[in-house]
Amino acid sequence: RQDIQNGEGVGVVDPHGELIEDILEQIPKERADEVVLFEPFDMERPMGLNMLEYETPEQKDFAVQEMIAIFYKLFPPEIIGPMFEHYMRNAMLAMMADKDNPGTLVEIPRIFTDDEFMQEKLNKVTDPIVRSFWLKEWKQTTGSTKSDMLGYVVSKVGRFIENEMMRNIIGQSHSGFDLTEIINGGKIFLANLSKGQTGEVNSSLLGLILVSKIQMAAMRRTKIPEEERRDFYLYIDEFQNFTTDSIATILSEARKYRLNLTLAHQYISQLTEEIRNAVLGNVGTIGAYRIGATDAEFLEKQFEPEFSRFDLVNLDNFTLVLKLMINNKVYPAFKMQTILPQKGNKNIVEPIKKLSRLKYGRPRQEVEAEIIQRSKLAI
Repeated sequence: RQDIQNGEGVGVVDPHGELIEDILEQIPKERADEVVLFEPFDMERPMGLNMLEYETPEQKDFAVQEMIAIFYKLFPPEIIGPMFEHYMRNAMLAMMADKDNPGTLVEIPRIFTDDEFMQEKLNKVTDPIVRSFWLKEWKQTTGSTKSDMLGYVVSKVGRFIENEMMRNIIGQSHSGFDLTEIINGGKIFLANLSKGQTGEVNSSLLGLILVSKIQMAAMRRTKIPEEERRDFYLYIDEFQNFTTDSIATILSEARKYRLNLTLAHQYISQLTEEIRNAVLGNVGTIGAYRIGATDAEFLEKQFEPEFSRFDLVNLDNFTLVLKLMINNKVYPAFKMQTILPQKGNKNIVEPIKKLSRLKYGRPRQEVEAEIIQRSKLAI
């Protein structure tokens, strides 16, 4: 609320939905036009979100790596494996060869089954390794091996393509909003990924893509002189659901990109060792509300000597122990009480939602017609 009232750029990724609803009530009238509200369950005006869009060759490589990492995150590693990675990477690189007309995840099955479409994409491919895969390796794969591999790849992507809500989002070739423009322009980006309305796996996929695209947008700021980079405050609730191991990179470099991260989650075992080490190795300010005995034993080191594990286990509601870093100097930990949320203006919520839908969403019929035409789903 404070960042929004101060006119700062703010991003919030919320897997529950209530936080976004509360924030919308706090938007001042003069900033209503700056709000980009992404609600995947709004099926009448779906907003596009294409992971295969990019601006620079570095972004292309990052997007492909992230998409592979996302599939590893969503599915058990034993059912992904090196062959899936090999086929998926070559499919994405072929689809991304035409920068002005990038393919989408929805079209991935088509590149394996439609020779004409594959050739059309290959006409834009300059990478000899990718060309060799499609012209030699894939064309020479026959019979049961070919059908097995096709089924293997399509089944992973298929669970999203077969869902109408997801298909209309990830099947649009251009995203409905530009995260680079949102970050550099200091806008307000709110992603309501309510698991109840979106579905748990769908919520995770969209959150992972959004956080990856925010990282890509932040890393593009190297072209802007450091003193001209505007602060952008990104809040991610239940962040372990929306981050791959590349979060380690952004955590170590976020400060120079002026991407200010607030990451919230419940207990330490939710994090992989790499992400946990990245967080504790890079985060300057750390706070803990009442936590369990296992986490208290681990976090005690962060708050010693002022507080012990017993203090952390016995905190009252709305009370936390906080260790601040100010101007690169760490200060002793102290206990504080949080301010209860203020009531906002409910009357402003619907007008903001309507404005955002009209600006960034597209009519459902238009989107569906385009996806059918691009992916030949009707054939």
